[in-house]
Amino acid sequence: MPPKDPDPTPAPQPRHKTNRPRAIRRLVIWYRRNAAVTTIVDGAASSATAAGSMAGNVAETVVSGAGTVASSVLQPLGFDPLRWLQGGTDTDEIDDAERLWVAVDGMGGDHAPGPILEGCLDAIDRLPLKIRFVGEIDRVMAAANSLGLLEALESARAAGHLDLVASGPSIGMDDEATAVRRKRDASINVAMDLVKKGEAEAVYSAGNSGAVMASAIFRLGRLKGIDRPAIGALFPTKDPGKPVLVLDVGANMDCKPTYLHQFALLGNIYSRDVLQVKRPRIGLLNIGEEECKGNDLSLKTHELLRDESRLHFAGNCEGRDVLSGDFDVVVCDGFTGNVLLKFLESVGSVLLGVLRAELPRGRRGKVGSAFLRSNLKRIKKRLDHAEHGGALLLGVNGISVIGHGSSKALSVVSALRIAHSAASHGVMEDLATLQQGCD
Repeated sequence: MPPKDPDPTPAPQPRHKTNRPRAIRRLVIWYRRNAAVTTIVDGAASSATAAGSMAGNVAETVVSGAGTVASSVLQPLGFDPLRWLQGGTDTDEIDDAERLWVAVDGMGGDHAPGPILEGCLDAIDRLPLKIRFVGEIDRVMAAANSLGLLEALESARAAGHLDLVASGPSIGMDDEATAVRRKRDASINVAMDLVKKGEAEAVYSAGNSGAVMASAIFRLGRLKGIDRPAIGALFPTKDPGKPVLVLDVGANMDCKPTYLHQFALLGNIYSRDVLQVKRPRIGLLNIGEEECKGNDLSLKTHELLRDESRLHFAGNCEGRDVLSGDFDVVVCDGFTGNVLLKFLESVGSVLLGVLRAELPRGRRGKVGSAFLRSNLKRIKKRLDHAEHGGALLLGVNGISVIGHGSSKALSVVSALRIAHSAASHGVMEDLATLQQGCD
């Protein structure tokens, strides 16, 4: 008999033993059975890009409805691109010869003076500046002791980086702005006087916004040719290196076309000098792109900006375009700007809440969150107002930064970075050119 053909089916081979722990083997099987988690795993390498894109799309959609929200309390917010603009990092060695004096209202803010002092000491380590800290000395020292800052405080004073300046009773957050006339030796007035006398290049306060503005007008004075100072806040855009300056965001509720025209001139100089935009694109916040759209204020302002040769007017800017990056400066009245500002403050927390809610529940959510945690933190950092510090008061004869009333150490550092950048880029010299021919 002929020999039998060999069996075409190979004999089963023994399974190789694995060294993986049982929990890992179960996790691998679970991955294969759950398409949603597999998608997260497969896309983990590009999760940062996806999360950033999602943040931009959601923020753009949300901000387009800002006109339906109302608010009346000023809380300055601004995106902080200045670390990138200055180059380097906060850990670079600082040359003492490059440090600039900044006056700080140590008693201004909901939590003053402790967190304000803590932020100032942190800023001295990070930024090329020196601080004249104005406040009620006994309260400042008590706060330093309770926060364990006495050693750092004395070290900064010994190095000549911090100077304590005594003041009288401070102006409360609920005081009227006219209190600056009654309390002449209040910390905000003393700090403004330091700038006026040339003993500081800029002033920062997280105190009563109306009082800060009133003190700046009374002590520093307005620039000639500027009827009303404006508060300018930096908003984030799709490009983290290109913020948009929005003004006014709360100083002037009722505006005339000439005021908005002046805001555009102020914003143009700041964007050019500090944000280093060669030819800032100026936009007028409106309900449509066409120049025939809008109320009487918008129509008359459009005519003034269209005929202004000292700046590049890029036309009307709709609400959905504010964060698009298509404009470098957006001009509006203080009521509208403040509504926009407050609405943007809510975007970060709402966005993160939406992202967390959309992640699967249970073990899926935990795995997904683990992959996206670093990206979510970056999104929060980019949109969180605590990271941004303050807004510039433009139009007064000195550099003044108004901080968030609830500012703590991180916000103080960011606001002082804004003050330092404005002081070191020659903003006041260029703003002085607006006064030519106004005598």
